[in-house]
Amino acid sequence: MPRETEVTEGGTAEADTRLLRHAAELERFSRRNFLIGAGTAGLLAADMLFTRRVQAERRVNKILTVPDDVAERYYPRASWILFPGFKTSWEEAQWILNSLRGAMNKRGQLAAVGYSNVGLEIDKIVIAVIEHVRAHKLETLYFYGHSFGGMVAVQVAARLLELHGVKVAFILLDSSPATRSDVLDQSWFEGVVFLYESGVRFPTVLRGGYELGERVLNKHERTWGQILDQTLEQLSPIAPSSVLIQSESAYIYHFDPGRFVGKLGDARMAFIGNPADQTVSYETARDSWMLRFAGNMVSDSLQTDGARPAHASPQWNPGIYKQLVEQLQDQILPLPAGGGRKVAF
Repeated sequence: MPRETEVTEGGTAEADTRLLRHAAELERFSRRNFLIGAGTAGLLAADMLFTRRVQAERRVNKILTVPDDVAERYYPRASWILFPGFKTSWEEAQWILNSLRGAMNKRGQLAAVGYSNVGLEIDKIVIAVIEHVRAHKLETLYFYGHSFGGMVAVQVAARLLELHGVKVAFILLDSSPATRSDVLDQSWFEGVVFLYESGVRFPTVLRGGYELGERVLNKHERTWGQILDQTLEQLSPIAPSSVLIQSESAYIYHFDPGRFVGKLGDARMAFIGNPADQTVSYETARDSWMLRFAGNMVSDSLQTDGARPAHASPQWNPGIYKQLVEQLQDQILPLPAGGGRKVAF
């Protein structure tokens, strides 16, 4: 019995020692460290809630507007609608509108299509546009096709006229390919489209790595700051989903402009671009649009010389693009009573 008592007492002493050591460690864990940890956990929880809200909101197509007092006052029944390019987020679409606002607001209000993260569906985009037109009682529409958005703009214009009798007055194609053959780097097309149409979806993190690689390979078109900004954007909660990007790729791959020839009514069209474009062939894209839509095209000679990147970059080069937009508006959409100058084409 005395021996057992010694063992028990020894065990108790060791337990007491461990408790004292643990208490000392807790004392060294400062209030500051606790607050930092609690703050970090709070930020992560807030980020998860924000991400969840963004993902839920962007399951539908949405018309994004940029308020402008001048446009709303003088052009209550007219609006530009921007169709964003490949992998362009809702925020970047609004950035483009703000970059061009000083020129666009001289003919209409400003809006852009925010594509659904569920995937690109033209019928649903047409519904979003016509609902916006009716809600705001718009009578005059001008479409801005940013990169591949030019393809979407042309198809939506044709569907609006066919289904709803709504005419689009002007379509501006900014470095827009007419077919997949106008895309210079087609190495990714076959694989991406095949996997998408086979039901395979890319995870967001993998897409972010692809974005970085693609932009580094084309670093001659971008500064390192632009590469970092654009790569991080693709990894953020506000970035277009992988499904949307894959569906956009499939859309470009299958797009046939010939289906819409003669279906745009008297809509006037213009093409602008840059011979130094390393994404879309300036010459073949321009010629393809001009040849197919000869009855609608009124300008194809204006170039975005000096823009960097050279491909569809009004948000990075607003001065260059605003000048061209103003020139086209004065030529093609002259204001009444001498507000613009008419030019014969």
